[in-house]
Amino acid sequence: MRTLRVRFAVMLATAAVVPLLTYGAVSLYSLRDGTRRTVVEGNLNVARQVAEQVRRYISTDLQILQALAADLENTNLTPEQTDRILKNYVLTFSEFGELTVVDGSGSAIATSRVGPPDVPKAPEFRDLTSARTTPSGAAGAKIVEGVRMSPVFVDGDMLPTMLVAAPLGRGRQQAGWLVGEFSIEELWRMVKNIHIGTRGYALVLGPGGELLAHGNPEERSKVATDALARTQGGGTRGSNSTTNAIVDELRASGGDQPVVREDEQPTGGRLLAVGVGIPDLGWTVVVSQPTREAYVVAERHQSELVAAISLALLIMILVGSVWGRSFIRPITALIKGTQAIAEGRLDARVAIESKSELGTLGDAFNGMADRLVELQDDVRKQERHAMFGRVAAGLVHDLSHPFKNVQNNCRLMLKMHDDPEYREMFSRTVNREFGTIKRVFEDLRNISRPMPLERFPLDINTLVADIGESMRANADTAGVTLSVELDGARLFILGDMFALGRVCRNLVLNAIEATPPQGRIVMTTAALDGKVQLRVADTGCGIPPERIATMFEDFVTTKRQGLGLGLAIVKKIVEQLGGTVSAASTVGRGTTFVLEFGRISPPEAGG
Repeated sequence: MRTLRVRFAVMLATAAVVPLLTYGAVSLYSLRDGTRRTVVEGNLNVARQVAEQVRRYISTDLQILQALAADLENTNLTPEQTDRILKNYVLTFSEFGELTVVDGSGSAIATSRVGPPDVPKAPEFRDLTSARTTPSGAAGAKIVEGVRMSPVFVDGDMLPTMLVAAPLGRGRQQAGWLVGEFSIEELWRMVKNIHIGTRGYALVLGPGGELLAHGNPEERSKVATDALARTQGGGTRGSNSTTNAIVDELRASGGDQPVVREDEQPTGGRLLAVGVGIPDLGWTVVVSQPTREAYVVAERHQSELVAAISLALLIMILVGSVWGRSFIRPITALIKGTQAIAEGRLDARVAIESKSELGTLGDAFNGMADRLVELQDDVRKQERHAMFGRVAAGLVHDLSHPFKNVQNNCRLMLKMHDDPEYREMFSRTVNREFGTIKRVFEDLRNISRPMPLERFPLDINTLVADIGESMRANADTAGVTLSVELDGARLFILGDMFALGRVCRNLVLNAIEATPPQGRIVMTTAALDGKVQLRVADTGCGIPPERIATMFEDFVTTKRQGLGLGLAIVKKIVEQLGGTVSAASTVGRGTTFVLEFGRISPPEAGG
């Protein structure tokens, strides 16, 4: 039954559970992968938009500076007029903190400041206006829209600033530069307004990975810190390993392909960061967001999907269990009913309330059991009738001869009652025949109840020798040779001499009756594995194999007449004495009866 349940569970798992789990695993993977690609693509779109806004913002201001430079070089203005124009531009365009015109040697000609200009004093000024500067950007400078840009540094107000310089006098020997102090504070405001979720921000990084703007107010102070470190010669790299890695990958790819990274953060948790480059500026826009927030929708959908799959799996298991029980229960009932019938409990029935084939099978089983009961009753009646017939026939055979002898002698007694010799013969005949009748009745009584036996040490060799001597006359009369072969050692058992004598006589008499003239009967004793064995073998007609198994039963005989109690009494006596009896026979060659008893030590002398 356990095997059937295991097979049913395997079938259910193969047909339903495994496909459902496979579908769930594929769905979870697809959901996770699709959500990641969607989130990454969304953040990349944001980064591209921010990069485009930053590029336009810088390009527009640089174009304004270049237009101003073009206006100044095409007019012959006095320094005072130039100062006034520069001051008006500074007031109009707040990104420029200072605008100064310098000649080829770097000396200020006009400025928007009240007082001496600060631009020529900046360390970046000399590198920016150096004649050695090339379009590729020497000494950290970049050329955008024909305007040179210095690296970002911190001004006196700790705000990120850079110097921009538009050449004056192009087309002829360069006359000087229009240099402006360009504050990128507006870039902060632009980036500040960009939020991705609640904890995602945009960052703008310089060519070396230095932080230029950060959308998170708590991180904005790092802009000044990084710029101050660069001003003091502390390098140009930022402090964030993820953004530095993005800058390096973009630089390696030429800035054409976006970069996506997921890294563990020192503060804990994973961070999703996407970066795109601004090729004209050499800057990088990074959009970062904690993965816990970026994938929160996916995780919620994933939890819902897991819950749905788990619920479906649970329902499937429950339904399968209920259906399996309803399927296996009738089979279990049929198995138990079959076992009960096999054990002989023919009153066992199965109750299968089903309209399926199992219900039909249950009805057929109950019908079969009813029919078996009927057949068993019929067999019992037939066996009872046959037994009564055998008993009656046996009694008629065993009692008719004694009664007829008594009847005949009684008739002769009426005629010869005065003959003393006949009266003596009559008395012997009547006593002998009534003794025969008494033995028949004793056999019937011994079959119905245990025979009283006494156990005491008995030498089996002595018993067999006495039986052989007393039965030799019967064997000689039948023309059969009876011999005894005894073991050389004295063999003792616990037994009843008279009961075992009767057993041996019954076996020898049966052998004499079954053995034709010139045949041979041998009684043998032997010791074997702590037991004593007694064999009675003949060369008679033998017993058919189908009768061997039943010949020790009551009222079963292989003879034409008789009650069939001899071998049944033999078996009963042997078993009461703790022994066993068996028979082996070959038709036409003879039969051997084997009796085995437990061997005991010889009794002490005088015991």
